[in-house]
Amino acid sequence: MASLSLSRKKNASRNAAVERKNLITVCRFSVKTLIDRSCFETIDDSAPEFLNFASILEQILSHRLKGQLTWFGYESPRSFWDYIRVACSKVSHSCICSIENMENVSSSRAKGRAWIRVALMEKRLSEYITAALRDYKTTRRFYDDGAIVLGEEANMLAGMLLGLNAIDFSFCLKGEGLDGSYPAVIDYTPYLKFTQSSDSISSDEEELRTLGSSGSESSTPENFVPPFLDENSWYNKCKKSEQKYRLALEQKGYLEELVRLREVQLSDSVTQNKLLLQRIKDIELNHKLEKEQLEYIIVELQDQLKTFHRLGHLSADASLSQISFDPGHSHDGKLDSSRLTGGKEETPSLLGLCGSLTSVASYKSLTSLKSSECLASPTTEMTSPGLTPS
Repeated sequence: MASLSLSRKKNASRNAAVERKNLITVCRFSVKTLIDRSCFETIDDSAPEFLNFASILEQILSHRLKGQLTWFGYESPRSFWDYIRVACSKVSHSCICSIENMENVSSSRAKGRAWIRVALMEKRLSEYITAALRDYKTTRRFYDDGAIVLGEEANMLAGMLLGLNAIDFSFCLKGEGLDGSYPAVIDYTPYLKFTQSSDSISSDEEELRTLGSSGSESSTPENFVPPFLDENSWYNKCKKSEQKYRLALEQKGYLEELVRLREVQLSDSVTQNKLLLQRIKDIELNHKLEKEQLEYIIVELQDQLKTFHRLGHLSADASLSQISFDPGHSHDGKLDSSRLTGGKEETPSLLGLCGSLTSVASYKSLTSLKSSECLASPTTEMTSPGLTPS
């Protein structure tokens, strides 16, 4: 049991070493293809060489990256931008703060991809990587054992990226390449050779001829060669066949892995498509409900408005009928003076007389005229003392 676990550990370490070596080798190839492409045209987001290089660099910086422990003890995934943001914070005139404050970039992975593009346009990508690798304490805190940035391959990576300073890049920081929801997938196809040269074909044909001739000549005892005399040639042929078999097996494994990645991407796209369709249906349903509610509210408001108009007309008719049936009011709402005077027209003299008679002062003047001091009646003159009738 102990030997089995030990062999598993050895196999795991060997696989990790092979993975690191392959990533560094592919990164070297991608840098070379980028330099070759830049001789003919400007490198931008649409260049497949750049997209492949960005995916390779993202895979290298994310190799054996530790997760972030939450409050409850669970480990959540982390992006390489968290490491770059801390390790490159002391670089003078860095773009870390500007990328951290970008409004259209929200996720950590998208910020890391934006940092790669900005660093390439500034021609300082190698400088950032070198500064991050020098902070060994921070690097050790973010990565597990066996990571590329903790091994000897890290120094090779910084040296390879130095050649990219000779390329003028032009990127848009609002494109689809900054979408953090899609993983970085490396396309190994440009770095594989599936061509079969004429030399190999001729060598295979020659091997078949030699095998056939040896089989045909074996019937003749005079030309028979014992197997032990030609042991080296058979050993070399077996070695070549074994190498070809391993190469074909590796290519087959790569193609199977590529198909698996494409299937995962397809399933993710189908799932996202279903989610988007369900979201569209929910939005349409909500819009329909809101429209029905608004139409119902409009109908209610119209009914209330009609009711208010009907009540206003009824109150106006009631007031008019009350005024028309009031005997003390005329058609224009004023008192009818002809009813008060018995239908006769009043003259100014009569009005003045009536006013003088009804006033208190005129009443007092009439009583004063009736007094004995001012007026003499015939009876008083006849009965007054000292006077006799004639």
